[in-house]
Amino acid sequence: MDFTAEISSGVAPSWRHRHLLGVEDLTGDEITLVLDLAEALQKATDAGRTKLSLLKGRTIANLFFENSTRTRNSFSLAAKRLGADTVEFSSSGSSVSKGETFIDTAKTIEAMGVDAVVVRHATPGTPHLLSRHLEGSIVNAGDGPHEHPTQGLLDLCTIRQQRGSLKGLTVALVGDIAHSRTARSNIWGLLKLGAKPIVCGPATLVSKRWEQLGVEVSHSLDAILPRCDVLNLLRIQFERQSTRPFPSVHEYALLYAMTNERMLRSKQDILIMAPGPINRGVELTPEVADGPHSVILKQVTNGIAIRMAVLWLLLGQKENGL
Repeated sequence: MDFTAEISSGVAPSWRHRHLLGVEDLTGDEITLVLDLAEALQKATDAGRTKLSLLKGRTIANLFFENSTRTRNSFSLAAKRLGADTVEFSSSGSSVSKGETFIDTAKTIEAMGVDAVVVRHATPGTPHLLSRHLEGSIVNAGDGPHEHPTQGLLDLCTIRQQRGSLKGLTVALVGDIAHSRTARSNIWGLLKLGAKPIVCGPATLVSKRWEQLGVEVSHSLDAILPRCDVLNLLRIQFERQSTRPFPSVHEYALLYAMTNERMLRSKQDILIMAPGPINRGVELTPEVADGPHSVILKQVTNGIAIRMAVLWLLLGQKENGL
């Protein structure tokens, strides 16, 4: 039996979710299912060289109320590689800017025959709101500082791909934890797959309250560096900050940027990750970003596979009555 027939017949384990709103909602087994399916789809499409017809006849709308390049394109490519059609929507010049409500706009798009809506919005909880008003499936592509589940899943996928398992690994998320939806999705996934997450950054951006979830908190990268198996270097999100959380970008880079000098004090097989877009010279230096320990481009590649897996789990099993 070929891969398409195997997947379409419902061989993959059951999936109980109508939407993907956050990694917090998933069990460890469900996260593993997504990662396994992503790897299988990556092989079945020959890393994107071949298209499948698993979602032929389905239509997926990308509703982005914040600027995005990589996430929007990644979802579009994922849908097309599964045989689905896509509808692209941005708030600029839309009916929303003319006074129409967000819900009315979403309902109008759904009425065009859309089966799933991928939504990004600056307000936390927006995908949850849509899930209560639309008939189709909702995928959260980032809701303010709350969650970005497919980014968290692709990060987990990349680590597992390189290390075989996440269990027992020490993974540090470094930077703007306070405003990072990527950090939250990663933390939920890391905890559920048995890794040890550390959040690290200035005290103004890293709260001690994370310890209540079993996450280690540190304000010194140099102190934790020798123990880390993975570093995920998060962008400083000045656009979400009402006040400057540290004296200068230069000072932040001195304390938290990953440099060649810090690489020499790291584990020999450390993985360097960044969700992007990266600020060279701020979160990491160019030689580290482009060096042999960096898996940043692998994250981008895995993002398409993860989004293919999510879209099929939400839509493909409906097609087969599962």
